[in-house]
Amino acid sequence: MALTIAAVVVVIFWRIETWPARTAQQSTAQLEKLGKDLRAAFIDIAHLQPRVTINNRVYMEQTTPVSELVVLSRRIEVEHEFLHTWVGSSKRVKLHGTFIAKAGFDLQHNLSIDIRPNEIIVQLPHARILGIEQDQVDVLAFESGLWNRISGEDMQSELSILPQLAREKAAESDLPAEAERALQQQIERRVHAPQSLHLIFKEAPQMKPNE
Repeated sequence: MALTIAAVVVVIFWRIETWPARTAQQSTAQLEKLGKDLRAAFIDIAHLQPRVTINNRVYMEQTTPVSELVVLSRRIEVEHEFLHTWVGSSKRVKLHGTFIAKAGFDLQHNLSIDIRPNEIIVQLPHARILGIEQDQVDVLAFESGLWNRISGEDMQSELSILPQLAREKAAESDLPAEAERALQQQIERRVHAPQSLHLIFKEAPQMKPNE
């Protein structure tokens, strides 16, 4: 009986002595599992592995990323009118353009995930307009003067203005902010973590003139 009690006391003492180490191992294992889940989520969403740190220790390095991640697209419509009069003769061109604006993230800049016991911090650049694709152009007015004719250069110039207007209109919209919210929602749907998840959007570094 005395030996049994002594054995129980030893086991209890051993578990008390080793509890901090075992707790730390379990905690680290949980964080590493969370790191794998986050890595899988970004591979699924962005087709790249981000840099993951756990308690300030590098757990995974970032793979060579694809250049861009498109999150949202929106139809943008713009119009532009050209009117020119010369020696009493006027010419007029009015165009309506429909474009698809794509918003997302430039993944050439660092994307990092820092997993801590009480929070997860994801850092990436702010969303921006990644591209404008022409969908359709309609000619609303095409009026040449008697001696002030519409030239091919006139049309080329007018057609080149439409994408610029579409990009400006898209940049002034809330599309980039919507892309950031959409990305956060995608991550939260894929990763169910007990810690709070914070996405920090940072300004992309300025490129040097020779880059």
